[in-house]
Amino acid sequence: METVRPQRRIGRLSEIGRVATRHGFGYLVDRRRGNDDTQLADRGRRLREMLDELGPTFVKFGQLLSTRPDVIPRDIVNELRKLQDDVTPFPFEQVREVIHAELDLTIEQAFLTFDEKPIAAASIGQVHRATLPNGEEVAVKVQRPDAPRQVESDLQLLRSAARVVRERVHALDFVDADALVDEFGRSIRQELDYGNEARNAETFRRNFGDSGDVVVPKVIRRYSSKRVLTLEFLRGTQFRDIDLEARSLEERRELAYRMTDAWMTMIFRHGFFHGDPHPANILLLDDGRIGLVDFGLAGRLTDEDMSRLTRLFVDAATENVDVLPQRLAELGLRYPKEREEELRAAIEDLYYRYYGSRLSDIDPFEVMREALDLIYGLNLRLPSRFVTLDKAIATLGAVGIELYPEFNVFEVAKPYARGLVAERFSPRRLSLRAQQELRDLSGVARELPYQVRDVLEEVRKGRLEVQIRNPGFDELDKHIDHAVNRLAVALVILGGLVGSSIVGVLARNGPHVIGLHLVSFLGFMVSALFGCWLIWGIARSGRL
Repeated sequence: METVRPQRRIGRLSEIGRVATRHGFGYLVDRRRGNDDTQLADRGRRLREMLDELGPTFVKFGQLLSTRPDVIPRDIVNELRKLQDDVTPFPFEQVREVIHAELDLTIEQAFLTFDEKPIAAASIGQVHRATLPNGEEVAVKVQRPDAPRQVESDLQLLRSAARVVRERVHALDFVDADALVDEFGRSIRQELDYGNEARNAETFRRNFGDSGDVVVPKVIRRYSSKRVLTLEFLRGTQFRDIDLEARSLEERRELAYRMTDAWMTMIFRHGFFHGDPHPANILLLDDGRIGLVDFGLAGRLTDEDMSRLTRLFVDAATENVDVLPQRLAELGLRYPKEREEELRAAIEDLYYRYYGSRLSDIDPFEVMREALDLIYGLNLRLPSRFVTLDKAIATLGAVGIELYPEFNVFEVAKPYARGLVAERFSPRRLSLRAQQELRDLSGVARELPYQVRDVLEEVRKGRLEVQIRNPGFDELDKHIDHAVNRLAVALVILGGLVGSSIVGVLARNGPHVIGLHLVSFLGFMVSALFGCWLIWGIARSGRL
């Protein structure tokens, strides 16, 4: 068995190499091949087709890359967002085996009816329609038997590919390929745990408990486990299957705005949002309400995130552009300090390009495209929760445009943003914030005397140490170290030359070489070797 696995891995690596070469990425496999710059125009399409051909895990990795506009060029992001998780269903006998292993019940014992043909299939699992013993209709999501093993195997291959990219594609030196693979590993392992999806579904159902327009299916815990998830069955039509031609423009507009309203509620009021508003994950139920499914990817915004977003909105509305980089940094945006002025200038340019315009005149996708260009061009780093939010809003906007061509996601978000600002600056909220700040300050005041006493005690005992960390000091220390070393070598050379000269003048007896006393000759030779070594070191560093 141990000999088969390496053979399978080698075979898979060979297959990846062939597929990469066929799609124009042969330079990743063979160092002798060059990267043809003429192919850059369609690199996104070729990468998407390559990942699609390599199979489900690579498709999911491509989908992750499509959510990282801070490290992936926009043309590639746009292509990777077209990847669809569409695979062949696995045999029904394997479905039986997984359900029996997870629930300790046969299908006949657990369900009155169970459709053999799945209603949906993906890389991790597939969904079957069934009926519980009490007559309730349910959707049963069953994980592929070999999914964990296949995922771990492909993750190892992706790590190998990341090393190749790091070594051979210098144009992508700024991309931390290893970190991307690690992020993907965490994400897909979460998807392998259906218990995590069940918890997300229960949170969404609780948040929308009082809603008359949004339905979240109930989790049937008795028939759910880590690899089997049983949910209440929702009767309706997926948004991707809605016959738009049969609906009036006003009906399509109402549908797009109701859908977006649900997501704005999640983002601005609940702080917990569905991360994949794909048209296959949104249903128009038979009773006219909107149903949500597939809760594997969710994002969370903390109360502090919402407060920081509020300050960002207020500064943007009051034209306080200079502090916008600081507000973005508070939200977790990371950028090199030396590029702060460049970032401020880019934000100011983008801001005044749209400031004063009516929302109806602004193309949300154009704004997003320009923002992504800014993020990628300055090599900024986005926190993962905002990457998920960006993906959700972008996907939501695309679905909305498909439903209603004049759709503008900003118009739906505007009242929610206003409500957020009003709520954060309400007398009740300000009072609560003041109380919290007072408690924090009183805690500091209470601890301060003890901290001062501890410091004075350390001073009295002579154990107080002050450490100063500064990258500039470290570099200065290296330069001083190099200079001292060179000075020491120069002094040794000088001493050797002076000593050899004295010996050459005073010594009369003993062996001589080319007219010099042997000791003097050896001294000159050693000094010459040290001198050559010093000159070579200086020439190699490029600095005197």
